Amino acid sequence: MAGGGFVDSNGDDKDYPGKLTMFVFFTCVVAATGGLIFGYDIGISGGVTAMDTFLLRFFPTVYHQEKADHSTNQYCKFDSQLLTTFTSSLYLTVLIASFFASTVTHVLGRKWSMLGSGITFLVGVALNGFAKDLAMLIAGRILHGNGVGFANQVNIIVKLVFRNRFCI
Repeated sequence: MAGGGFVDSNGDDKDYPGKLTMFVFFTCVVAATGGLIFGYDIGISGGVTAMDTFLLRFFPTVYHQEKADHSTNQYCKFDSQLLTTFTSSLYLTVLIASFFASTVTHVLGRKWSMLGSGITFLVGVALNGFAKDLAMLIAGRILHGNGVGFANQVNIIVKLVFRNRFCI
């Protein structure tokens, strides 16, 4: 019985070569960074929506409403449908993209799916970085979320293939 880092040896020991090759190393790096980009996006999104300069540029009504409110209630600090759309567009597209990623990965292969998700991720991030208006900002979040959803789904497939191939 295997559990966590413990292996139960019941007499049938198998000798697996535990060689660290460049392929194994690169696969581990790709698998580790798959979860990193999603966590990074969650952290950045929360931090950016609390910045005064961001709110003043893209959500001025929320900024003025926040500055006029002197209560200590932090529950509904940002009461804006547009700000909610901005925040949730990433998570919704991650969810939708993850439904289609396994089929696309099966058809195109892991390498091309990872490359496509990376390019989509970078285009979305670039759109967000150079956004001039709210539409450009939300379009960037949608592309960004699409890339993250595909990358996370393909990352799970990479981990499963890696585990089955090298019996870790």
